[in-house]
Formats: sequence, C-alpha cells, structure tokens
Amino acid sequence: MSILMVKIIQILIFFFLGITVSIMTNGLILHFAQTLGIRNKNDVIIRWSNESKPSLGGISFFVVFMFSIFAFAIFYADANIFRNHEFLGLLAGSVVAFFMGMADDAYNTRPMLKLSMQILSGVILVLFDTIIQITPYYSINALFTILWVVGIMNSLNMLDNMDGITATVVVGILTSCLFISFITLDINTNFWTIILVTQVGGLIGFLKYNIHPSKMFMGDTGSQFIGLFVSFFSIKGLWNSTSILELAGWKAIVITLVAFTPAIVDTLTVTINRIKAGKSPMVGGKDHTTHHMVYKGKTDYQVWFNFLLLSICSSALSILLITLIDVNIYLSWGVGLTYFLIVFARLYSNTQRFKAPSK
Repeated sequence: MSILMVKIIQILIFFFLGITVSIMTNGLILHFAQTLGIRNKNDVIIRWSNESKPSLGGISFFVVFMFSIFAFAIFYADANIFRNHEFLGLLAGSVVAFFMGMADDAYNTRPMLKLSMQILSGVILVLFDTIIQITPYYSINALFTILWVVGIMNSLNMLDNMDGITATVVVGILTSCLFISFITLDINTNFWTIILVTQVGGLIGFLKYNIHPSKMFMGDTGSQFIGLFVSFFSIKGLWNSTSILELAGWKAIVITLVAFTPAIVDTLTVTINRIKAGKSPMVGGKDHTTHHMVYKGKTDYQVWFNFLLLSICSSALSILLITLIDVNIYLSWGVGLTYFLIVFARLYSNTQRFKAPSK
C-alpha cells in the first residue's frame, strides 16, 4: 500500500470518528436535556421555528474538537502539539468562544459583553501568531484579523436562523480550507488536517439532528465556537494559502470571498435592508435571505437544499480558483467576483420581491 493511500485511510478514519462522536453526543443530549438550552419557550421572534427545541447542539462541536486533540496526541505521540503557538491560540480562543456562547444561551448576555469576548477571541489568535498576511504591516494585519474573527462569529450566528443552514455552509467552507491545503501543501496527516477533517465529520453528524424537521439547534454555543474555528482555518487555509504559491496575500481575497459567499451574502443583505429600514443590523428578525425564500413559496427543506447546492458551488469554485489564480490573476478575480455578485443579486432581489405575509 502506498504512503498516499495510508494517509487517505487515516484521514477517513478520523472523518468517520467525528461523525460517530457527534451522533453519540447529540443523541445523549437529546435524551437527557429535552428542556435545557431553551432560553424562552415563547421566543419565536428570532427563531424561525415556532417549536421550542434544545439549543445545545454546539456542545457536540466542542466535544469533537477535544476528541480530535486527544486522539491525535495518542496516535501521533511524537508530535508535541502543545508546543505549537498557533494550536495553543486556537485552543484558548475556542474555550473563550465556547463558554461565552454557552453563557449567552443560558442567560442572554448583554451585547457588549458578547462583543468583548469575540474581540478577546480574535486578540488571542493574534497573540499566538495566527494573523492574516494581507499587508507588510503587522499592526494592520493584526487589526484586520481581529475584525475578521468578530465578523465571522457574528455572521454565522446571524445565519443560524433556519434548520441545517449554518452547519451546511460551514461544512462547505471547511472543505474549501481542507482541499486548498492539500493543493498548496500536499496531502498530509498533520494535526491541522486531522482536526479539520474530524470537525467536518462532527458537523455532518450534527446535521442528522438539525436538517428540517430538526430536533435541536446549535445555539450560540455552537455558532460562537464554530465561528472562531472557521475564522482560524480560513486564515490558515484561505487568506494565507497563496503565500505558499509566492503570490501577494491580498490576492487571497477573491478565494475567501467565494468560499464564504453564502454567509457573506446573507449578512450583507440583512445589514443593507435593516439600515434602509432604520433598524439595527444586530437585532434578530425573520428577514434573512433564507426566510424570503420561504416567502417566495419554498419549503424549509427546499431552502436548506438550495443552500446546500450554493455551498457546494462556492466550495468547488474556491478550490478551482486556487489553481487558476496562479495562471491568470485577472481571470480568477473576474470569475470570483462575477459569481459573488450573481449570488448576491439573486438573493437580494428575493428580499425585495417576496415579503412576509401580512398578519
């Protein structure tokens, strides 16, 4: 058996372990915590579903994360991951994000406290050497990194408004990070590959309970942790990937934009519409691109399936662009921006044409 096949088998083992651990964890949560994580049984304003369900699915994300760390430490004992600064930053930032999200699910924390913890998560990544290399200046890169972390944590939190949407979009983004890493770094079974593959498996396991009709939500516990996790791996796998190809860091913008298209388009659309209406973009509501697809006549399951297709297209195109960008930067920018604008125009127009039915 070739070395490549051995590596692929190892990766697949961790992938299926992630699925298994997630299904088992969420199954136990559903069995023992039918009422936990439901902040307010009469709160149907922000949640699309009128049925109260446990918002503890995010716990499985953290369990899978910790499982991947310990499993790697056992199977690859020679690799001392606890000496890696970036890993320590990811671990510390993840702990902050996870417990902040859990506190928000339980106590509905104040927005400024939540924002402060998001900023702290970004600062931790910077202090432990995970920085977007977009300019020659450290301070600008550090600031941009913190803004990126805060933005993604909030964007994925906002996107978590209908069954299956956020987890599906995140699987697409992480798949882009994974395959682009394979292209730029060659396939490897290092720690980053293992933790990424295992978490993708964990998200797929969670979707068993989260696709419509869902049995549970990820809650802020999940959206905040996975937001930090996605921010970290997008920095390593998307923002900084082109430096390996000896291209300027700013050229990674188009790759990242395409990979994050579903999340960015939804956040941008909601922000524009709420500002136009004189409302705060940070206040929840049933005015997301997903909701307007329902107003158009689609079922909840059809909306999820549309976002699944959109995530697959975004992931596939971002992977294609990493090879195209090395051949023709202008063509890759043109293709990437055209794709993003088409998706934005289509989903934004839906929000203008199809409104919530009058009560």
